[in-house]
Amino acid sequence: MTTGKSVQERGEWSSKVGFILAAAGSAIGLGNIWRFPYTAGEHGGAAFLFLYLICIALLGLPIMIAELALGRYRHRNAVGAFEAIKPGSAWKLVGFLGVITGICIWSFYSVIAGYTVGFIGKTLIGNTLSYEAFASNPWISIPLTAFFIFLTVIVVQGGVRNGIERWAKILMPILFLLMVVLIIRSVTMKGAGAGLVFYLKPDLTKITGKTVLAALGQAFFSLSLGMGCMITYGSYLSKKDNLITSGCFVAFFDTLIAVMAGFLIFPALFAQGMEAQRHDPGLLFKVLPQIFSQIPGGNLVGASFFLLLAIAALTSTISLLEVVTAYLVDEKHWLRRRAVWITAAVTFLLALPSAMSQEGMVPALGQLPLINMSFLGLMNWTFGNITLAIGALLTSIFFGWIWKSSISHAELSEGCPWYRPIAPVLSFLLKFFCPLTILVVLIFFLYNTIK
Repeated sequence: MTTGKSVQERGEWSSKVGFILAAAGSAIGLGNIWRFPYTAGEHGGAAFLFLYLICIALLGLPIMIAELALGRYRHRNAVGAFEAIKPGSAWKLVGFLGVITGICIWSFYSVIAGYTVGFIGKTLIGNTLSYEAFASNPWISIPLTAFFIFLTVIVVQGGVRNGIERWAKILMPILFLLMVVLIIRSVTMKGAGAGLVFYLKPDLTKITGKTVLAALGQAFFSLSLGMGCMITYGSYLSKKDNLITSGCFVAFFDTLIAVMAGFLIFPALFAQGMEAQRHDPGLLFKVLPQIFSQIPGGNLVGASFFLLLAIAALTSTISLLEVVTAYLVDEKHWLRRRAVWITAAVTFLLALPSAMSQEGMVPALGQLPLINMSFLGLMNWTFGNITLAIGALLTSIFFGWIWKSSISHAELSEGCPWYRPIAPVLSFLLKFFCPLTILVVLIFFLYNTIK
């Protein structure tokens, strides 16, 4: 049980809209706007998009609903949710895995997110410094990383209503409006039609096993599942809220932003004859500034785009910090401010090797022995793929097989009077389809990586 002080520190969403915007912000981030386009470009464009949408509906949405229910059941954090249902068991280790994953993802995520802040000013003033030179300068990359961590702290220390929810209501609409403006400019460029064809006209002959695995992985990554974020955000929900519709809205907005990112990037790339670079992970930072420089008002358009990317990244780092903060407030009875600042300090120290591993800044960190990966790449591979997959796999098993079905279904029916007809479908997905699919994806991912 938590103390009176920790309950007060904990907070609650003031409205369903506030929760949906905050949770959508958690899911929407660099994974949608940076990772989705180059992954789609690498795996056939429209064919990948088709599979991705299927994976969101059949894999991502059920697990998201399960995580929201786990959090709301006893209004507990990622660790406390499992402990409340199976006290004294090892299942709470799944929650601990989420807490550790949240810190580690936040550390390397903040490095890339810091670049987005730097590129706002760089693009606005027309600075010609290359991405490589930008990322390899410790006097640029490290202060930007610290600055982005600081921004996240300022929001989260304000609490649920005054911090996370208030800023989500401001940031998410701005993000959407900026994307609409940039998409209009992108699709009206001369030659943009070829990019739209690539993105919207599927060539089913390009679908392979790797395409399916990539679509599953992207759906999994973009919805922020398996790291405790949705369990934590669900813990702030009222019993009156409809978890099914809430989860659907969050998944819809997350998918919408990813799909919109494709409309933004592919028409502009093809219009500039740069389609060969569509699968480059450094696409945004290396290619788009060149595109912006060749269009009217390109500096302003480019600065707006990187502002958009920074907003998307911030809404995600907010949720990563909140996972750890909620654990420390609930289980350790820390004051929110203390939990936020100590977590931020630890994360910054962990972020330093990732920041210094970029573009040859510290060669030993840029190319780790034996594994042919940078330190940041290793963190992304481990915590952006492996631990997320394990976390989601164990969560679906726990919900489908360990948590007493009469209680879990009663929790889902709270606030949802029409839950009974869809209960069998959700049960089948969480008991069988989701865990088996994630297990297959995880095995193939590891096999293809080691091979």
